[in-house]
Parts: sequence; structure tokens; C-alpha cells
Amino acid sequence: MSAEGKLTKQVSVFLENKSGRLADVCRTLGEHGINIRALCIADTSDFGILRLIVNRPDDATTILRDAGFSVGETNVIAVQIPDVPGGLGMALALLEGAGVNVEYMYAFFTRIEGNAVVLFRVADDSTDKTVEVLEAAGCSTVSAEDVYAL
Repeated sequence: MSAEGKLTKQVSVFLENKSGRLADVCRTLGEHGINIRALCIADTSDFGILRLIVNRPDDATTILRDAGFSVGETNVIAVQIPDVPGGLGMALALLEGAGVNVEYMYAFFTRIEGNAVVLFRVADDSTDKTVEVLEAAGCSTVSAEDVYAL
């Protein structure tokens, strides 16, 4: 079974590492009714990458590009992980055992049915295996529509 329907669009914004740029992105999205569901920032001394899960990713990409930001889209997998000590470690051990390399991950601002929701970015050729391994272990994926509606 393909993981295609289980992928969530992530909006990535490349920002100069200077005061006000993050506020500009958030203000621009807010002015257009785009709600941020989860975010992650990775930075260097010169620039940062703001990774966002929003309620309307296609609109967010267009709006931010029109506002002059450098924007890209990437697919991630949203997975329910047991919200218990060692829950994330168990999921990562399963992926390691299956030879899946997690490029990066971050958590959501919400829980579903007592589970933490974690976003995984893996190589495009590993998405099917990632979904298969985690679902076989009882870690449910969350559909893109459900992620955007959280």
C-alpha cells in the first residue's frame, strides 16, 4: 500500500537570520487567515528554515511567495506515538531496525486520543516503509485532512 494519501504538506520558508523576519511570516499568514498548527526552526548564523504545518498549505505557499519570501513544500508523515516515557524511542528504534533514516522530526501542539502527534521527514523513497513499520507497531498515521483540521 502506498503512503501517498498519508503525507502532509509542510511549508518551508527560508529566512535571513535578522530581527523581524519570523514575525513578518507569522503576521502575513495571520492576515490571510492561515493558522499555524506546528512549526520548527533550524538556523545558522546567516539564515534559518522555518518549517510549518498550516491549515491551508497551498494558500500559505502562494501568499508567502507573493509577499517575497522564498518558500518550498515538502511531504512529512504525521504519526500518533504513545504519549508515555519511551514511546518516541520505541518508534525510532523500529525505524532504525527497518533501515529508515529520519532526516528530521518535530511534534505537534496537540494530542489525539492520548497520543502525541509527531511529524517525520524521511527520504521520499522511504515513506512507504516508514508508514508500514509504524502502523504494524500500532502507531497510526494521521491523514493530511485531519492534520490541517487540528
